[in-house]
Amino acid sequence: MSDMAQTIEELRSAAAAITDAANWLSQQFNSDAEEAPITEAQPEKKPELTLEQVRAVLADKSRAGHTAAVRDLLQKYGAAKLSQVDPKHYEALLKDAEVIGNAT
Repeated sequence: MSDMAQTIEELRSAAAAITDAANWLSQQFNSDAEEAPITEAQPEKKPELTLEQVRAVLADKSRAGHTAAVRDLLQKYGAAKLSQVDPKHYEALLKDAEVIGNAT
């Protein structure tokens, strides 16, 4: 079920990005060139990672036989279980998890 939750969240993020792009294009092409103020592009804000998204990735790693590595990774962030990890560390945690099982 966590894979489904992750897929749904990714679809929502994609839909939001498409809506933002459509709104921007609409503003650019529907306003008069003389009246349209020149604005600086705002930096794109990344969507916040959710506990479910992180859990899905770590569960996949664990199912692939890397449970000990996942446990060590959680301990690196000062937690015995994922729910104890501070959400501000989710992005770094996922980057660290990417290398689990990717032997070179």
